[in-house]
Amino acid sequence: MTLSLICPTKYSAPWVAAIEAIAPEIDLRVWPDDDDKADVTFALVWAQPEGIFAEYPNLQVISSMGAGVDNLLQDPSIPEQATIVRIVDPRLVSQMGDYVLAATLNHVRQFPTYAQQQQQQQWQPLQPRNIDEVTVGMMGLGQIGRAVANRLAQAGFQVVGWSRGAKIMAGVTVFAGKNQMQDFLSASEILVCLLPLTSATENILNAETLAQLPQGAYLINVARGNHLVEEDLLSLLDDDHLSGACLDVVSQEPLPQEHPFWSHPKITITPHIASLTDPVSVAPQIVENYRRMMARQPLLNQVDRQQGY
Repeated sequence: MTLSLICPTKYSAPWVAAIEAIAPEIDLRVWPDDDDKADVTFALVWAQPEGIFAEYPNLQVISSMGAGVDNLLQDPSIPEQATIVRIVDPRLVSQMGDYVLAATLNHVRQFPTYAQQQQQQQWQPLQPRNIDEVTVGMMGLGQIGRAVANRLAQAGFQVVGWSRGAKIMAGVTVFAGKNQMQDFLSASEILVCLLPLTSATENILNAETLAQLPQGAYLINVARGNHLVEEDLLSLLDDDHLSGACLDVVSQEPLPQEHPFWSHPKITITPHIASLTDPVSVAPQIVENYRRMMARQPLLNQVDRQQGY
């Protein structure tokens, strides 16, 4: 009953150390040096090579190293018998709240404009806006989206939310379904995307939806790059319908050197760092799921393959 780490884009040593520190009895291996793959019953993965799971005939559990599972679910080699789980961690939620609040305040207090003025040696105070006069729209009200919406509301912003199904949140006006999407967008002066990436949400930030935002609206995308049609964003920025965007995710990561986002004066780019998984913080739930697998007990944080999250 081996646990294998399959994470070609991550440094595996911190993960191995965190798991061994609390469960030294686990037979822990790291791909591609996880010989005798028939022994592997639990795979901890991130950005796995497509088709890799076909090499593991006895997989029972596949765990994402993070909260997202979109890349994982696209792999056709996932065996039918395997249960898929993801990471749910308060630190990830807290970091995301920090990032979105910082990006929102950065825009509302016009720091990008002041940065441009500094380069031009201009001293020109601008009229500030009170945050209780600004409406932020949270697109996606899963666990992280709800927490971030509450964080913004507690900071004093007016907050509206949108989700596929109806939800009730204290202090947040919630819209649901396609029929209420336009009302949600038209109210959102700042739009934050925290949707899971599924076939239904891919390219959801496009010319049609973004044009329904108020004139001068601002976009913050901290979900996945493939939610956004990048050419449509550039067009709406250049015709001044949108005032700017803060993008922690892009469709191709790392962002190619020739990409226009790098030099666009209205776009802020960060390298997918809004929330980063801490191996020490999440190792206990990985070990707990391994032990539950061994005991044939229900697993924590299971993913619905049909829904995509």
